[in-house]
Amino acid sequence: MLNILLLLVGFVALIFGADKLVDAASSLAKKLGIPNIVIGLTIVAFGTSAPELVVNVFAAVNNNTDIVLGNIMGSNIFNVLGILGVCAVIYPLAVKRNTTWLEIPLSLLAAVAVYFVASDMLLDGAGSNLISRSDGLLLLLFFCIFLVYNLMIAKSGNDDEETEAKDYTYLKSILFIVLGLGGLVLGGKLIVDSAVAIAQAFGLSERIIGLTIVSVGTSLPELATSVVAVRKKNVDIAIGNVVGSNIFNIFLILGVSTVVTPLQVAPAAFTDIFMNIAAGLLLFIFIFTGRGRQLTRWEGIVFLLLYVGYIGLLISQE
Repeated sequence: MLNILLLLVGFVALIFGADKLVDAASSLAKKLGIPNIVIGLTIVAFGTSAPELVVNVFAAVNNNTDIVLGNIMGSNIFNVLGILGVCAVIYPLAVKRNTTWLEIPLSLLAAVAVYFVASDMLLDGAGSNLISRSDGLLLLLFFCIFLVYNLMIAKSGNDDEETEAKDYTYLKSILFIVLGLGGLVLGGKLIVDSAVAIAQAFGLSERIIGLTIVSVGTSLPELATSVVAVRKKNVDIAIGNVVGSNIFNIFLILGVSTVVTPLQVAPAAFTDIFMNIAAGLLLFIFIFTGRGRQLTRWEGIVFLLLYVGYIGLLISQE
């Protein structure tokens, strides 16, 4: 019971820390004259991915590698099947923005990239499957290319688009940045430690905990952002938030995690890797082959049913 309470406290601290860090850093950046588009594509984007990043760094340092890969795969699967499924049921998601058209195929390529960097036994004849530090550096290189590309695309568009930011004083911004970082560190450590303890207490694998409780908890910022966006009929924000987060999770977070600690990939993890690819492929097919470049309510229901089926499969494997 105590570990479950600590897990919940960890999620609250993690999300609070990320929120305060984004608000304070955005306010400070605006005062320093940094363009709105740069704030949106760096500080805000990094902020929504901060929960996954912090949890994974703690897990990697503690050598809880099943939580590392489970959190990333679980978050990406939940983002597409869970979040976009819910959003499409609320309001059909029509893609209008050109950059989103490019990000959806890129998120699918990122999912496929995980399979290739993890398949040492099949592709290289190695004795085990390992995502190495060199693989992590390669993923980070792709992330840098993705970030530079996005900045170039954004600057060629409307650079004056306003980015919402709190108006804090310099001192308040710095204090909230420190407070936000503290919340992230405290939350990340509590989540990893309590998740491992819960797994041991209930006889569950760290992989299952990472794929379910940890991944859904760290994806709460994306869920909140996308649901609010779709209720306001800002469909591109809802889709772009999820797809962008999935790209960040693989290229940035998996990249950083494997640079910290190379990841041994268990055979069971390929179920999750293939599910992540399947989710990305279905999103691509539904968006680009259907009428009106949209994700319909029925397709949203299909996503939700697939997610429920996937969770059922995980439970049956234990």
